[in-house]
Amino acid sequence: MLEIACFNTSSAIAAAKAGADRVELCANYAAGGVTPPLASLLSICSATTIPINIMIRPRAGDFVYTQEEFAQMQADIERFKLSASGFVFGILDPNNRVDKVRNKELVELAAPLPCTFHRAIDEVQDLDEAVNTVIGCGFTSILTSGGMKNAVEGADRVAFLQAKLGSQITFILGGGVRSTNAEQLKRNTGVKWVHSAAIIKAGEEMDEREARKLQEVLQR
Repeated sequence: MLEIACFNTSSAIAAAKAGADRVELCANYAAGGVTPPLASLLSICSATTIPINIMIRPRAGDFVYTQEEFAQMQADIERFKLSASGFVFGILDPNNRVDKVRNKELVELAAPLPCTFHRAIDEVQDLDEAVNTVIGCGFTSILTSGGMKNAVEGADRVAFLQAKLGSQITFILGGGVRSTNAEQLKRNTGVKWVHSAAIIKAGEEMDEREARKLQEVLQR
């Protein structure tokens, strides 16, 4: 299964045409993805029926948020809830551990839509503890590179987590996934979902040909 991270409307529509199973809609590729405009989601929904998960991230930088930023995240979930398929977010505490109280509150606010804990989990010191906390918060999936800077380096760790906890939560492998390595990464880790921006040129436009190649190799 292929999830494409898209940073604008045209990329999301192209991802759907390329056969992606789901879009993670964000804004600002250079910042690593922040909450997109509601208008972008509505435009995509009018053009395609592909499931769209919305990134809820009020700013670039770390994942420790002020009360005002947390309130913005709550408000954004409420704004997107009628049209989104799910949400993607992650909050850490000042010690870089998963903030159980705040994350659980957002998961409950988003219900019945599913929530993915994003790669903030790769910033924690104790990945096993973090995964168990995320499960306890009610998330349905975790986007991770196994605590490493990319999926290739973290594949062994993700394979371990998949074998140990894959029956309790869905692991989505992300971080430098391309058509050239996706098949081997999926085989080595045992995950069902992989995540890629499918961007191969400067800018933030998803490359439709790359997305098609990704889906082709994953379906082999």
